[in-house]
Amino acid sequence: MSDLLATETFGRGERADGGRFNRQSSSFRDWVTADGSSDYPAQAGRYHLYVSLACPWAHRTVILRELKGLQAAIGMSIVDPIRDKRGWTFTGAPGTTEDKVNGWSHLAQAYTATDPGFDARITVPVLWDTQTGRIVNNESADIIVMLNSAFDAFAAVPDLDLYPQQLRDEIDAINERVYENVNNGVYRSGFASTQEAYEEAVFPLFDTLDALDEHLATRRYLVADQPTLADWRLFTTLLRFDPVYVGHFKCNLRRIADYPHLSGYLRELYQWPGVAATVDLDQIKRHYYMTHGGINPSRVVPAGPVLDLDEPHGRGGVEDRS
Repeated sequence: MSDLLATETFGRGERADGGRFNRQSSSFRDWVTADGSSDYPAQAGRYHLYVSLACPWAHRTVILRELKGLQAAIGMSIVDPIRDKRGWTFTGAPGTTEDKVNGWSHLAQAYTATDPGFDARITVPVLWDTQTGRIVNNESADIIVMLNSAFDAFAAVPDLDLYPQQLRDEIDAINERVYENVNNGVYRSGFASTQEAYEEAVFPLFDTLDALDEHLATRRYLVADQPTLADWRLFTTLLRFDPVYVGHFKCNLRRIADYPHLSGYLRELYQWPGVAATVDLDQIKRHYYMTHGGINPSRVVPAGPVLDLDEPHGRGGVEDRS
């Protein structure tokens, strides 16, 4: 199998001048709407999620589907954590599934079915329309907004609003900073191929983590008195930080375990009802360490670190003094 394993595969322009990593833009940005105002009206059973449990961007959508109780309304297929040279695969290995809709072997087939000339990097998540046979959207930030409200008529928890109208400006502002410096900052650090590019990414990453830890000293969550989309967007990166990004991506100034408030916050979100079941640390570690051959040519997966995410989080006494 080793000869089939992918090395780092980058989309057009992702390897930028000076050794910098510039993430490619998502190609499909259509919207499912509750009121039928788009070409994709919300309907139970019509749409399907293609995800990886290893990928932080896809993990956001898995969490939203779980929290909103959309399992019966939106199907989901899980790719293997190990990509081959053609991208994400469907193997049906433990913890994954075969393609439940089209019987494909590779997620790339969804992309070429939508655009026969597609030649960029194949990414997860994908929101697929079974009726038109095409990708609706492959941008996780869009998909979680849709899952938050577009399917409320079919959700088991329709009253849960993780993107309240009155908080959207604040949520968007913190998302923008967290995306640039943390969510994508770990990749910009890990995929940097020059010292300059690495330092341009890694120091803002830790400046932002320092600020978030200070912020969470007086606020239980990032924006509101309950988690919002901002919290779940940050959570999937924090979860992978100590097991992967510290070593594999050289993000080693500090661990999340070294931050008193971020570490408790991570444990609280992990312990949120339904969330732990969406976490597969084995798939996460195997994906990164076995897929990025240029960073880890031996493809040896480390045994640690030992994490106890079920340890009491201690966040109950945090008062909102913002």
